[in-house]
Amino acid sequence: MKAMILNRVSDLTVNEHPLDLVNIPIPEPEANEVLIKISVCGVCHTELDEIEGRISPMTFPVVPGHQVVGRVHKLGTAASKFKIGDRVGVAWIYSACGKCKFCLDGKENLCDNFLATGKDVNGGYSEYMTVPEKYAHVIPAFYSDTEAAPLLCAGAIGYRSIVLSQLTDGDSLGLTGFGGSAHLVLKMVKYSYPNTKIYVFARKKEEQRFALDLGADWAGDTSSTPPVKLDSIIDTTPAWKPIVEALQFLNKGGRLVINAIRKEETDQNYLQNLNYKDHLWMEKEIKSVANVTAKDVVEFLNLAAKAGIKPKVQVYPLEDANLALLELKQKHIIGAKVLKIS
Repeated sequence: MKAMILNRVSDLTVNEHPLDLVNIPIPEPEANEVLIKISVCGVCHTELDEIEGRISPMTFPVVPGHQVVGRVHKLGTAASKFKIGDRVGVAWIYSACGKCKFCLDGKENLCDNFLATGKDVNGGYSEYMTVPEKYAHVIPAFYSDTEAAPLLCAGAIGYRSIVLSQLTDGDSLGLTGFGGSAHLVLKMVKYSYPNTKIYVFARKKEEQRFALDLGADWAGDTSSTPPVKLDSIIDTTPAWKPIVEALQFLNKGGRLVINAIRKEETDQNYLQNLNYKDHLWMEKEIKSVANVTAKDVVEFLNLAAKAGIKPKVQVYPLEDANLALLELKQKHIIGAKVLKIS
């Protein structure tokens, strides 16, 4: 089968073709797994982090990609959740042990044996992949394959951010950064919490205008002061300054949820601006988001279909995965990028 593989860490500003197109054997499903014939796979910033070494795959080579949509092609001997031909999606969560206290409590995203699709095991930049049937998810009929793929990462992690924010209808919500995940959060909140007002912090004027066009009640720069204190704030940036600024806008007993797989070191010294009285006192909370659970993916897909949430997509052939990644790094973005596999 055709696959794009990552053999080593590369700097995309130096090597614009970090992935190699190869032919590798079609994998065989284990007993509780299904083999998926992949239709499309979304392209994510996390792949840039893998390629450039900010997060590390378990081993090389690895097939990236964790926003996978396809059809069940073969069943493992003990697999019974699906039948041949069923359309399914695979997200960042590939598997967990199922036995530890976190898994038993429905928090398999925190499992020590958590495996990430396209990082710890081969993912969706290929014609086929296997996955435990528990972590393959039915795609609502409302979506085409290309529309569904981007939702499996930004949408699912955005949904988990809302859950962790403990938002209730009528609260005030802040969003710092307004990229792929945050704009889906805004749409979900508008649908599920119609009396909640949303305040967006974004550096670029076009992002602020986009937020207002989607129904935000206010938009300003990262350091701008919103008209009210905020009950919850969800941060989707890779920087430190936005969370320091956000903490001073948080209401008493409010919660800041950091939805980021990493924070960069470039502005880490901004943390020295933290002042206990202004930023942390009055029982303010800070919560990070780590991965997603199977429940998050299922609940988000059903919610998104009911709410009519659809992403704008830009499609590339599998062979152009390097081009899609380079454009993503260079911020040449016209909707979510999706690779067409078959």
